[in-house]
Amino acid sequence: MLSRHAPLAAALLLLMQAPPALADGSFDIAVGGIVVVAPEYEGAKDYKVMGAPIAFPIGASFGADGMVQFRGIDDLRLRLLNASGFEAGPLVGWRFDREEDDGDRLLGLGDVDGGLVVGGYAGYRFGAFMPFVSYHHQVTGDDTGGVLRFGAEAKTTLAYGITATVTGGATYADDEYMDAYFSVSGAQSARSVAGLGVYDAEAGIKDVFIGFSGDVPIDDRWSVKVSGRYAHIIGDAADSAIVEQESQFSGGLGLTYRFSVGR
Repeated sequence: MLSRHAPLAAALLLLMQAPPALADGSFDIAVGGIVVVAPEYEGAKDYKVMGAPIAFPIGASFGADGMVQFRGIDDLRLRLLNASGFEAGPLVGWRFDREEDDGDRLLGLGDVDGGLVVGGYAGYRFGAFMPFVSYHHQVTGDDTGGVLRFGAEAKTTLAYGITATVTGGATYADDEYMDAYFSVSGAQSARSVAGLGVYDAEAGIKDVFIGFSGDVPIDDRWSVKVSGRYAHIIGDAADSAIVEQESQFSGGLGLTYRFSVGR
């Protein structure tokens, strides 16, 4: 059964950019859906299942070397600059909400709205290897701030056109993000059913992670998207009484259909 969070993701991964045109003036669009398994909230020990539609322009190419690259639920990248190994562009995604009934430790703390995430990324590619940095900021719903990810990725093309990318790195979260997801204010402490004390989580590195994403073409139109991620919460985030478990796993499975517009 899909989570109640699914309706909030109606705009998930919809790029706020004009689609890149092909040589004949047309462009291609991929539409479909994705199912995500993730912790009930960041730091939870229990898991939930969420579903959402996805839609994005794909221009002349997609996948490991394409203009549009899927790196996770809050990280769909549009590569606009590609010169001498350096690449950069905007990204878009979704940050799911957190409700106080998602876990016993959250009761009384109030809800945190999810919303659309926008940002950008840059990296320098050495063959299949690329160090990168990316920024992700929520722009709708509650102001939950932004996170900066930095690390490296390696990608390859396998048999039958299957592409795979492995990513590793760390995540820096700003004060707004840490306050929204790991701090406990005086008012929240007074309402806390679990009796949580006041806690101020400062900006800093909140996790280290390793992830995988892949694109499996079925035919010229249909494609399967897969992703998985392990993150270990550290620092001020790990010290928060909200956190039940520092090890966090998530994964996604999607199916898209590609069609042309303007031909």
